[in-house]
Amino acid sequence: MDDFKKVTAENIIKLRTSMDLTQAQLGEKLNYSDKSISKWERGESVPDVFVLKKLADMAGVTVDYIITPHDPDEEVQPQKKTRRYSRRFITLTVLAGIWALAVLLFVVLWLCGIFNWLVFIYAIPVSLITLLVLNSVWGDRRWNLYIVSGLVWGIICSIYLTAIQYNWWQLFLLGIPAQIIIIFAFSIRKRPKAENAVNN
Repeated sequence: MDDFKKVTAENIIKLRTSMDLTQAQLGEKLNYSDKSISKWERGESVPDVFVLKKLADMAGVTVDYIITPHDPDEEVQPQKKTRRYSRRFITLTVLAGIWALAVLLFVVLWLCGIFNWLVFIYAIPVSLITLLVLNSVWGDRRWNLYIVSGLVWGIICSIYLTAIQYNWWQLFLLGIPAQIIIIFAFSIRKRPKAENAVNN
């Protein structure tokens, strides 16, 4: 068991340095404290399998690579990943589809004698909802604050412009507390797990 811990410790150090990360930076990415990383690298404990998988994915290697002995001079060679469609490309394609649909609906309504430019205004919240879903699914939650903020203001604008004859400008006042709540909600962060490693 001590050999296993030693091998794992050496490989974690090798992977961390190959990614040019400090213990604190790696801990932040794995949602653990730098003290936990230090324990793993000293061979005092071993991370659980979920953490090993996350670390392996980050470094582009397999979990087996982390727990298998290697020559000290051997360089880390990330696995060749199968070609996948770019997330950005997929997102842009989906958003382009939404706006193409909005243009189509606008033209059809115009041909029917209904000139309704609000179709493009309604496309904004629909686009932002789609963007929020894709962003959340792919784990890139850094931009969700801005997307949700845009969504709230987009919905308020849509309602205001739909009922513009009533001049409900007071709707924009609702956006202020909503924006504050959104900022506070996205400021809540999970505390790093201090000692969640397997201690054997």
